[in-house]
Amino acid sequence: MAKYVIERTVPGAGQMDATALGAIAAQSNKVLRELGPDVQWVHSYVVDDKIFCLYHATGEEIIREHGRCGGFPVDAVYQVQATIDPATAEQIR
Repeated sequence: MAKYVIERTVPGAGQMDATALGAIAAQSNKVLRELGPDVQWVHSYVVDDKIFCLYHATGEEIIREHGRCGGFPVDAVYQVQATIDPATAEQIR
């Protein structure tokens, strides 16, 4: 499965408490169970008015279906082409 980053606009996301974030996670998990193994949520980053999610999926369509079924906005879906980190620089030596 490919890796995707999903951008979602959620006003006030960065000010949500643990209960609100837990409710979002529970709804996501419910929809993921219903959709089956073709889409997997890895984790999300919550910032001011956005949530950026990392998913493994068979395609963009199932990610958008997850958003539709769960009531989650999907502003953009980006397929990850590569992952780099500080150690990547060491590989060119």
